[in-house]
Amino acid sequence: MTLFARLTRRIQFRYLLVVIAAIGAVTAVADVEDLPDIGSPSDAILSRKLEAQIGRQIYNSLLASGGVITDPEVQEYIQDVGMRLVAEAGVSGQRFRFFIMDDPVINAFALPGGYVGIHSGLLLATKTESELAGVLAHEVSHVTQRHISRAVFANQRASTLSMAAMLGAILIGIATGADPGLMQGAIGAAQSLTIENQISFTRNNEYEADRVGIGFLAAAGFDPNGMTNFFETMGRAQGSLYNQAPEFLLTHPVSADRMAESRARVRKFPEVDAVDSSSYQLARARARLIVSNRPEVALEYFRAEQNNPESVGSLEIDYGIALTLARLGNYREAEELFSNLLATNEELIPLYSGLAQTKARLGDREGTLATFEQAMALFPRSVPLTVRYAETLIEYGNPKEAHRILLDLLNQVPPTLEQIRLIAIAANNAGDIADAHYYMAEHHAMSGDLRLAIEQLRLALTTPSLDSVQRARFTARMEQFQEFLPSKDE
Repeated sequence: MTLFARLTRRIQFRYLLVVIAAIGAVTAVADVEDLPDIGSPSDAILSRKLEAQIGRQIYNSLLASGGVITDPEVQEYIQDVGMRLVAEAGVSGQRFRFFIMDDPVINAFALPGGYVGIHSGLLLATKTESELAGVLAHEVSHVTQRHISRAVFANQRASTLSMAAMLGAILIGIATGADPGLMQGAIGAAQSLTIENQISFTRNNEYEADRVGIGFLAAAGFDPNGMTNFFETMGRAQGSLYNQAPEFLLTHPVSADRMAESRARVRKFPEVDAVDSSSYQLARARARLIVSNRPEVALEYFRAEQNNPESVGSLEIDYGIALTLARLGNYREAEELFSNLLATNEELIPLYSGLAQTKARLGDREGTLATFEQAMALFPRSVPLTVRYAETLIEYGNPKEAHRILLDLLNQVPPTLEQIRLIAIAANNAGDIADAHYYMAEHHAMSGDLRLAIEQLRLALTTPSLDSVQRARFTARMEQFQEFLPSKDE
């Protein structure tokens, strides 16, 4: 059983209860106050705010379990591709978080609130960047078309328990690619709903996500055939044995009619000669190494591909070999490979980081810092570069400078949980204890634990030598958090 599957077993019942409670509360308020219909009628049943809360809770649990790949280079790549598609969606007020699960299963999913995940197995199964973008475009469409809230609204006359059970089944099924029997059982428990109706609604959602997603894909400059190419590849893998099909097909069923409709839709757009970006190749190489049980296995794969005539000179393979050699401690050969790659690919940030980190392992402090400083001058405020540089500065005993560059980044770019944790470490090591507590408060707040966040701010306020500006900032932030805590009577 995969890590993601094991996690699913632990959290699915917990989140079904959370959803039941949340939907029950929203429905109760709607019944009493007769809330007006604002924007979309489905908002009266499942508001955007509640969608965001549910999505954030599930994402944070996945993150806390270690199931999400937090590698900054991979994170930035998938977020960049996703946001290229979102930019063409014309949506406002909807945030998106794209991430990759450390799971070899071929699958993808969209959670409420704009959280879109793909499994590492899917990234490695794609043949082109347009195929990857096609899957993301499909999932983005599920979010922009609000399929979960529409599913709940479509059954608004059912009882509160029926709606909660339905939503719980949808969340679990979409997020985990769960056993169809689990979804059917949960839906069957909702007395006024039938399995047949749910399957029909899901099929309609898939068709709509295809149509809308293909438009996003083409507008973003990807080959619109990417989506249908990947879906057809998965369909061929199914063969005649449904139970042995890729898990992607269980959550994204492929039919001849669906593919025909998608192909007809694609023909309405101009042909695009899309070329895979270098970032796509680097992300695939990093993901393959990250998910390998042993680095030796990854190196064996890369070496074999290096001898494949179709892979000669492949950036993905050469970079993968350099990364893996560094992981295995063969720093001298890795340094040479990184240097050679950088000589012909000066625009690729991960190559600078790879070279600098390898020099650090070789004990070349001067060369390490020079490489990082050159890269920082060329690519200021690059998230993965700044993170790697800060990690090295902390290791070299210069946490104050690490704190400075991380704070500059934090003030310019919305941070991830990992960035906040790193800046807290840097501040603590630099002796900036009050700021370290403040950053940890933000970390807990982003994780959804306001009580721990408030406790960290209380600790910050008791720090000696606190200046008036810090005291005012910490106090104001604590009051903000306290406003969102339920009262003792609730």
